[in-house]
Parts: sequence; C-alpha cells; structure tokens
Amino acid sequence: MRLPSSVLVSVSLFTAETTAALYLSTTYSSAGDQIWQCFTLLFTLVPSVLVQLTLIFLHRDLSRDRPLVLLLHILQLGPIIRCLDAFCIYGSSGKVEEPYVTITRKKQMPRSGQAEEVEQELGQAEGKLVTHRAAFARTSVIQAFLGSAPQLTLQLYICTLQGGVSIGRGTLMVISLLSIVYGALRCNILAIKIRYDDYEVSVGPTAYLCVFLWRGFEIATRVTVLVLFSAALRVWVLPVVALGFLLFFLHPWAVFWSSRSPFPENIEKTLTRVGTTIVLCLLTFLYAGINVFCWSAVQLKLDDPDLIDKTQGWRRVAAYYSLRFAENAALTWLWNVHRGELAGRVDAPVLELLLLLGYALAVFFMLLFYQCCHPCRRLFSPSPAQSLGQCRGSLRPPALDHPSPRTPRGTPGPEQPQLDKDMQDQAPSATNGDVSQSLC
Repeated sequence: MRLPSSVLVSVSLFTAETTAALYLSTTYSSAGDQIWQCFTLLFTLVPSVLVQLTLIFLHRDLSRDRPLVLLLHILQLGPIIRCLDAFCIYGSSGKVEEPYVTITRKKQMPRSGQAEEVEQELGQAEGKLVTHRAAFARTSVIQAFLGSAPQLTLQLYICTLQGGVSIGRGTLMVISLLSIVYGALRCNILAIKIRYDDYEVSVGPTAYLCVFLWRGFEIATRVTVLVLFSAALRVWVLPVVALGFLLFFLHPWAVFWSSRSPFPENIEKTLTRVGTTIVLCLLTFLYAGINVFCWSAVQLKLDDPDLIDKTQGWRRVAAYYSLRFAENAALTWLWNVHRGELAGRVDAPVLELLLLLGYALAVFFMLLFYQCCHPCRRLFSPSPAQSLGQCRGSLRPPALDHPSPRTPRGTPGPEQPQLDKDMQDQAPSATNGDVSQSLC
C-alpha cells in the first residue's frame, strides 16, 4: 500500500496558500487598500468553498450521518480532517484482517506481443485511500485554476503597478504558482488514468519532472503576458479574457447540441435534471478556466456517457498551442506599444523575447513528455511526430486507394504490423456512471 503523499501535498499547498492570503489581506487592510484586500479574500474563500463541496460530494457525506465532518467542512477545515483520515487508514492497514476484498483486473503495458491481464486484490483500506487520492486530485485542480491562478494574476498585477514585491506578496505568488503547476500536473495524471483505465499505469519521476517543467513554463509565461497587457490596456483585458473563457465554456455545449444526443442521465442517480445541469455547468466552467491559462489535458465531451473524450486529439493540441503562441505574441506587442510610464522600468524587447522563448520551452517539454516519458507511449497510434506528418498530408488532395493484390483488404501491411492492430483493439475505456471519473 502506497503512502498517500499526494493527499499531503494537496493539503499542504491549500493550507499554505490560504494562510499566506489571509496574512496578506491584513497587510492590505492596515495599508488602507480595501480593494486589493477584497479581491485577495475573494480568490481565497470562493475556491475554498468549492473544495469543501467537492469533497463532500465525492465522499457522499450527505447520504450518511456524519455531522462532525460536515461541521468541519463548514469551518473550511475539511481538507485537513480528510488528510488525517487518510493517514489513519494508512497507519492501521495490515493490523486487522479484512473480511472483504475486491478483485481488480488490469493490463500491463505491452513490451512485446499482447498485453497480459493481471488480477489484483484491493482491500477496504486501500479502496478508501484510492477514494481519498481521487478526491484530492480533483480538488487540487479546482484550487489551482479557480483560486491560485486568479490570485497569482492579481498579486503580480499589484506588483507591476506598485513597482515592487513585498515579502508577503512574493510568498503568496510563489505558493500560488506551485499550486497551479501541481494542479495542472494532477490534471495530466487524471487524463492518463481515465484514458487508459484498463491498464496498470505507473508514472515515473522523469515524467513528473517533464510535466512540471512543461506546465511551469506555460503557466508562468501566460500569467505574465496577461498581467503586462492589463497593466498597459486595463480596459481591454476583460474582453480578451472573457472572450476566450466563453469560447471554451460554450464549445462543449455546442458540440453536444449539434450531436443531438440525449441529455446525460448517468452522472449521479440521486441528482435531478436540474442538479445534473448544474454539475455539467460547473464542469464546463472549470474546463474553461483551465484553458484560459493552459491546455486542459482532460477534454470534455458531453455527448459521451463518460463525459470525457478519450481520443488523443493531436490536431487540437497543435491548434491550441499555435493560436495561444500567436495570442501571447500579439498581447506582448500591444503592451510594448502602449506601456507608457512603464517604459523605463524594463527592457521591453528582451522581456518580450524571454516570454516567447519560455512558451516555446513549454511546447518543447510537452513534446518531450509525449515522445519519451509518457507511461503509455507504447499505446499511441500514431505518435506526435507521425501526427504532424498526417496534418501536412491532410492538406493534399485525396487520392484513390487501390489495394495491392498481394495484400487482402482488411489485412495490415508491412508498414502497420499486427501488433499495432492488437493494441488498438485493446484500447481502454473509462468506467460508466460515476462523476468522479469525469470530474476534473
């Protein structure tokens, strides 16, 4: 049984960021900056409430008699008591023989030939720890993109206006950046486990480091670009951000309406149609918030029973990063033209070049992760490099396909061995009917 270290990291970041934000709000209050104090508290309390509601929903506390746990969630202490519960379960595991176990079947990553299916016993204690890890993985994403990302943008904007960084503000900015990167990393791991649910997925330290660098460069440059643009053109930053947010919010709904699919009814049995609509709106709201700052590894698909698009979608990734790179370049150019009184503080061409270089490094580490460090890269069909060739080839006029007389139709040729076909037939699918498999 693994130590619930991910639970500890999530709670530590949540507690540290909340404490730093509350301390910084007191300094704003003593300095008479009521507006900055209100926004700092807003970006702290709203995600905290959403985290409490998510933990209650995923652990199904409303259907059980647990008044003390509900009281602690109302006091915003839910993550702490959940962390203590997880470590108590881990410490007491193995001391008492469990009468009931669950048999799970997972496929191992194929090295040569077909993948082998292995049976594993999952005890009650380990099952509870799995629930805790899944719940905190989702709350880390919520905390990162609905709390830490706006908080980091706000504090960096204040630093840009005031021309300095205080100790309290700098501490909060560092913790917020770590929280965002960690949330994006958990989102990547969630996407991998949902997409390859039938396989035993093991993520190595090199993959973690690669994703950390990828998300770190991507988020840091994106937030800096938005802050610089808002400092030079304060009126236009809201339309730019709101337009991007609305596009990502409405896109899953537009695809759902165009598909003429029935309304999803299998999210939660106890939810009414109104409750299901609210949950779906919250999911798309979180999805749009993630895409404002970085690429969402989990793609919503409301017409799918699992609400998740399990295809790789290399063309969407290429389109997103190409458009985002062009947008960052345009926003930094507009900042350089209209920066006004900020002209003497920084070397604008150098800063603009560094921001574009940082985003290019994020794309480089992303490609490195998918090409070399992804735990399921043997199941890719095709790889990122092959997809770029297909994207170029799709621009050419289509040609008639004449099958070779030596290769019967439906039989893989020399360029596509039978092993690739077997792996495609073994493509996993996520489980149905549980919102915890689709909530990111």
